Amino acid sequence: MRHIKPWLAVKRWTLFRIDDRLLLIVIAVIVGNFSGLASVVLNRSIETMVEWLTPLRANWWAFLLPGAGAAASSLFLDKIMREGAGHGVPEVIYAVSRHGGLLRFRSSFSRLISSCLTIGSGGSAGPEAPVVISGAAIGSTIARKFALNDRQRVTLVGCGAAAGISSIFNAPIAGMVFAVEVILGEWKALNIIPVAIASVAGTEISRLLQGNQIAFTHRTFNIHFVDILASIGLAVAAAGSAVLLTRMLRFMAKLCSHSAGPTWLRAAAGGCAVGLIAVALPDVLGEGYAPTRIMINGAFTTGLAFVSITLLAKISATALTLGWGGSGGIFAPCLAIGSLLGLSFQRALVLAWPAAGLANEGCFALLGMAGLISGMLQAPLTGIFLIVEITGGYDVILPLIIVSVISTTMCHYFEPASYYLHELVERGQLLRPGTDARVLSDMSVMEVIEKDCIAVPPDMRLREFTQIISISHRNYFPVEDPATGRFLGMIYLDDIRPYLFDPVMYDAVVMGEIMNTDIETVRPDDDLTDVLNKMDRKKLFSMPVVNNQRFLGMISKATLLDRYRRELAVQTS
Repeated sequence: MRHIKPWLAVKRWTLFRIDDRLLLIVIAVIVGNFSGLASVVLNRSIETMVEWLTPLRANWWAFLLPGAGAAASSLFLDKIMREGAGHGVPEVIYAVSRHGGLLRFRSSFSRLISSCLTIGSGGSAGPEAPVVISGAAIGSTIARKFALNDRQRVTLVGCGAAAGISSIFNAPIAGMVFAVEVILGEWKALNIIPVAIASVAGTEISRLLQGNQIAFTHRTFNIHFVDILASIGLAVAAAGSAVLLTRMLRFMAKLCSHSAGPTWLRAAAGGCAVGLIAVALPDVLGEGYAPTRIMINGAFTTGLAFVSITLLAKISATALTLGWGGSGGIFAPCLAIGSLLGLSFQRALVLAWPAAGLANEGCFALLGMAGLISGMLQAPLTGIFLIVEITGGYDVILPLIIVSVISTTMCHYFEPASYYLHELVERGQLLRPGTDARVLSDMSVMEVIEKDCIAVPPDMRLREFTQIISISHRNYFPVEDPATGRFLGMIYLDDIRPYLFDPVMYDAVVMGEIMNTDIETVRPDDDLTDVLNKMDRKKLFSMPVVNNQRFLGMISKATLLDRYRRELAVQTS
């Protein structure tokens, strides 16, 4: 029996490894637990830091606190962790797109610490982006420990991201949808099942350690037809606010990059500016959950003018925090901005049309939250499910869908890429699964090169060349200098066809006279997407591959597309 048991264990482990779905589900539970724990640690750390600093906010120099936190966050990321500033979500998407989900282990804790310093000190940012990159890095690390392949590792990266969002918001469906809709970018059963399992595991860890409670509570809303019509107008306003926030963030980042001084000093300047705004409008500090709860409950007593000013101030504070080098996410600020927008919109409508009988202002605060999240991420399902789960607002589901869909559509018109994807799209680094760019990125020029071409010297006469034609199955022939091997040009069969039926020309024509020297060439390190686009643009079916003036072979559209089909089958199987 002692000899049988180890053999059985090995056999069972082998069967376990063969069953891809079972393997991913089991490891997804592990990833979900660790990611959920990471989000709980971040949440508790921010609460503790806020509690420590609250007594200091009564001092005249309290405006320096957000600057000190942002500077410490920047120094930690730059000098200790050797990572750039930012929220980190684009890095996760880039790793999924180009590197099979490979992320460094230190990313599992670096953003947690830096964002805690930024948010805890009063910076206008949220904890969700740090837990996304933390969970994704945990998933990537565990995948490496189990020696999983790229496809499995990418799935576990999605599992970690889903568990992080689910745990931080106590919203398992929203976490799952966010991971699939934003991080992975493809709805496949192979991804959805383990991601859902990880999302549930992360949520349960959060509920075990922090209790099962939704982030925002509200009273029941009675939705009427007039509220549905009003939600269309709110969706337009939400799209405008989302575009404004996106461009403010981009403008501040650009302004920061052109400013003198070290990164930590610039982050401190942005944080101090937030502190100065908070002297008059303290609601702009931190995540903004406290005033958001008040607005959803319909208990925000200040007037329309004050709410509108606070809305613009929160947008500015978020742009100053994240654009100037602070660490954190945009979910929480979007919730606060969206609730301020919904409240302003409802009060403006009541002022203009008192007899309309609109729903409570808390209802519009919920709708505004969904509109901002959906517009910024251009992910309507994430916006819908997140708001429903964190508020329990199932009674507003119909206007919620309307606001989310319209806001996403309008934002896409003005900003073709979402806030998370804009930089990747600009750099050409966003490669979603199953797309042409993603398939071609896994192929290289040297993988599809054809090397069975017969090179000829420029002084070869047509009579000798006809003999080469008889033994070649190609319609093109490179011309090379016999002394140096330098590529001189190409001869295509169509170029010599007029001479083939005139024997008098056989000894009078040499290849150097009829070769084509104006040739579009390809380098071995060229991107195949660019090569294929050039072929389409120039109406070419083949191009020579040349490196250091040496002919290496030909690349043809037929061979490229044949290999493309095989690679597509592998990636989508």
